[in-house]
Amino acid sequence: MTEPHAAASGLRHFPLPLFAAVLGIAGLGLAWREAGRVFGAPAWAGELLLLAAAVAFVLIAVAYLLKWRRYPAAVAAEFRHPVRGHFVPAITVALILLSNGLLPHRPDLAGGLWLGATIVHLLLAVWLIRRLLVQPAPLAALTPAIFIPLVGNILAPLAGMKLDYVGLSWFSFAIGLGLWIAIQPALLHRLFWGDALPPRLQPAVAILLAPPSVGCLAWSALNNGETDALNWILAGLAGFIGLLLLSLLPRFFRLAFAPSWWAYTFPSAAFSLMLIHLSAAGPKLHPAVGWTALAVATAVVALVAFRTISAATSGHLFKPED
Repeated sequence: MTEPHAAASGLRHFPLPLFAAVLGIAGLGLAWREAGRVFGAPAWAGELLLLAAAVAFVLIAVAYLLKWRRYPAAVAAEFRHPVRGHFVPAITVALILLSNGLLPHRPDLAGGLWLGATIVHLLLAVWLIRRLLVQPAPLAALTPAIFIPLVGNILAPLAGMKLDYVGLSWFSFAIGLGLWIAIQPALLHRLFWGDALPPRLQPAVAILLAPPSVGCLAWSALNNGETDALNWILAGLAGFIGLLLLSLLPRFFRLAFAPSWWAYTFPSAAFSLMLIHLSAAGPKLHPAVGWTALAVATAVVALVAFRTISAATSGHLFKPED
């Protein structure tokens, strides 16, 4: 096989779930930015990570657009896939997160980016639910990845309230919270009593940590930064899920590397961001808890990024799934 032929073949199998890398890096950048505000951590760390997330988004988006141009049938098949299709809205979630990163520097650009991404994400959620109503998927297709298109709306208030999009922030939060409450029981039923997730999808279990963590942050944003009982309820639920995921670490470490490993990154970053935010709310949470969570999230992102780069340079990243 010639080298150009190999590159073209790799482009055909460029993984759509790789957009989740932007979520993990940007989420970690926001956590470090918050650590700078609350703990006095180096201000450059968060900004550098957010810049890296923006660069990663551009590179991944360009590669995927080339794939779309050369292999439109392969892209259409991914969009229609009952599981991989759930990663399409990771693109809009990434843009919502990047608007948070841009907000202190260019609020005008951040506002346009946030508004466009939020509206498109809402439309994608409508599209997915309509598709499921018209053509129901088998229960085996229900995985935690479904939280990306449906519960991802809960992210909107983080930047939306600062941009004065109050109504759309509340609307998006209501949709994300409502769909999370509606889907979580069915998802747990599938995970507890259905067939086991395929090994390549098992890292997606970490996504369970994201909704309560982001929900806690979004609720504070909707309440002008204040914390109340609902914040602590959501934080407690996130803490329980975090302990559960820690107990599963040996199982996760035995899994072969796949792009789905990026599912570990954003939830751990969002969890650390939540704990750092709550540390500033009063003496109820010791700063060491936030620092520990941030260190773990940083290690997770660094490890997955290293494994991704190694897989890309060796060619293993761009192979068809088994």
